[in-house]
Amino acid sequence: MAGDQPRLSRSESLHQQVARNIRNDIEAGRLRDGQLLPSTRDLAEKWQVSVFTINEAMKVLIEEGLVDSRPRAGRKVVAPQQRQRVELRTPSPNVVMIGGYPGSGKTELGRILARLTGWPMLDKDTLTRPVVEAALEVMGCSPNDRESETYLTKIRPREYEALRSVVTENVQCGNSVIATAPFIRELNDNAWISRMQALYQSLNAKVTVVWVYCDLESMLTYVRHRGAARDASKLDDWAKYVATIDVAFRPSIEHFVVDNSASGKPLQEQAGALISLMLGEAK
Repeated sequence: MAGDQPRLSRSESLHQQVARNIRNDIEAGRLRDGQLLPSTRDLAEKWQVSVFTINEAMKVLIEEGLVDSRPRAGRKVVAPQQRQRVELRTPSPNVVMIGGYPGSGKTELGRILARLTGWPMLDKDTLTRPVVEAALEVMGCSPNDRESETYLTKIRPREYEALRSVVTENVQCGNSVIATAPFIRELNDNAWISRMQALYQSLNAKVTVVWVYCDLESMLTYVRHRGAARDASKLDDWAKYVATIDVAFRPSIEHFVVDNSASGKPLQEQAGALISLMLGEAK
């Protein structure tokens, strides 16, 4: 990547941004109960901030009860709820479709919802990435290509077809499902929406569409943090990439908005509100 790595955004204090990202990782299960966090200096290097900023972020997480700090013992994640097994059964299957731009926090929200409900989480990239990368290489393209006409016309439709098939198979078994993918084109296509609604209505399943909003500065932080090879082109010229997206976009179907900006409410809290809404409508 040309030039320096983009730094954290300044729309909110740096220590709050670091704390939010670590909080999301704990709530999503990426950081496990009892796991030792890296040293202060290692975290400062990772986030390209000062040691003081990391210490302030840790203070926030310690006050929230998510991190325990003891002299000479380091800092440990405190998340005993991760060990609890939850399985929420409803009279008919629920299909939760979580969409949003890359780096908006779709996967984190999906993981949190899966932990709170026990429903399987089906992420498009996790399901299809190895096959997609192999197919792109066979076609003479970069395995990280997500922009070319070849990918958009030949590969991308098959990715969504695979995701739909796995979701449908689960619903046919009576299982609720959480599906995460950008869904940007799909949720702006009335014909696709009508087919999707008809399919799951025929299976007696309730569909809830969730759009994850994230402001551009926070999105840059999340994209940089996850370090995915497919994001390299975005980070090489962030301004050029930003010109191709519309953060004001919202699906053309009734939907629930989750704000994953640095100043938004914790994802765990918003996920709980979403579950309450779905269960309330199911009654």
